[in-house]
Amino acid sequence: MMVNLIGVMLVYFYLPPSNSGLNMLISQRTFLVVFNLMAIITASGRLLDAFYDPFIARKSDMATSKRGRRIPFMIYSVLPAMLFCILIFYPPVAIASRSNAIWLIVVLSLFFVATTTYVIPYNALLPELAATTAEKIRLSSFQQVGFVVGIIISSRVNNIADWVGPTMGLHTRVAAVQYAVIFLSIIAAIAMLIPAFAIDEKKYCHSTPSSTPLMLAIKESFQNRNFKYFLFASFSYFTALNLITNGILYYVTVLCGIPESEGANFMGFMVIISLMFYPLVNILVKKTGQKKMMIFSFFVLSISFVCITLLGKLPFSSKAQLYILLCIAAFPLASLGILPNAILAEIAADDVAESGDNREGMYFAVSYFSAKMGQTIGIALFAMLTIYGKDPGHDLGLRMGGICGFVLCIVAGIIFRGFKEKKVST
Repeated sequence: MMVNLIGVMLVYFYLPPSNSGLNMLISQRTFLVVFNLMAIITASGRLLDAFYDPFIARKSDMATSKRGRRIPFMIYSVLPAMLFCILIFYPPVAIASRSNAIWLIVVLSLFFVATTTYVIPYNALLPELAATTAEKIRLSSFQQVGFVVGIIISSRVNNIADWVGPTMGLHTRVAAVQYAVIFLSIIAAIAMLIPAFAIDEKKYCHSTPSSTPLMLAIKESFQNRNFKYFLFASFSYFTALNLITNGILYYVTVLCGIPESEGANFMGFMVIISLMFYPLVNILVKKTGQKKMMIFSFFVLSISFVCITLLGKLPFSSKAQLYILLCIAAFPLASLGILPNAILAEIAADDVAESGDNREGMYFAVSYFSAKMGQTIGIALFAMLTIYGKDPGHDLGLRMGGICGFVLCIVAGIIFRGFKEKKVST
């Protein structure tokens, strides 16, 4: 929920379209022709991760707490994650200013640090809790269900703002959105605490803390051939996903001319259709294997990006065009949501079996950094493209995002052909 609040609302909140009722909070001034300030800010927020991700992974791998290696990190990171998620939407100035830019760099960086402290240990539990490939895929499916339910809930932020504003007598749209963010962040924090307190790590995870030095652990992780192919696939998926999540409100309001309040309905529709594909993905992957399913999914996702370039231009209802786009995107978003965690858990488990060193956290740290870089590039790329048009009648930048997503998915599908897959175990 927190990650998708950032994905859905960050650019829209700070660089809103002219028909949104929100003020521009960040300058659209460009640097080196193509880079705008929002793109630079989102990229800067990730710089700290380059050092922090492997650090927290190593701390988690080597931890000897009575509650386990992973759970303590999860517990202590929830409150900071909630706090900084809220503060992202409380810029110090109500108009575009340098103060807002500095504020956003700081709180966005701290939010990433807090979520990293939770997510890397959390995901490192996957290969320890699920023994076989089939179990990993099933558990990854359930994880993804939680992720997409979070998308559905967080995408209602504007609907909640519509209700909160009149109910609480708020006089600005910004204040209504801020109250909605607070409400959703509190709900998200409660949800994050559930696995932290409900999982008995000592009972279900039996592993010895790793003793490999940090730099050696990173080096040995990158020597895994399959891991390199996986990283590119993960990066591509999260870049593509964030092009869609950052753009959905623009596609609805600008390209299709539909009221902003209906944006959540379209996001919810896509997620529900995606959920319906989950059982099919689990069945098909047993027959085709993970590699073929990943490649096929990237090619299908590329078609959805072609649809983005045509939204509002075809000779039938704009709503129908949007629904067609979301139906096409639903299957690859299901499979590409499920398979990466299962594949990574398999890679980590195989490495532990071969080396005897329990460094699962390091694999997930490098992977999570790759995923976050994909998220960052997706947000930054989308923000950069808004320079070329993000308003009704001037929407070239939004359509260029479809072209970028198409190329990215095609390249990812081709490169992932180099992945060497073993037979699925049950």
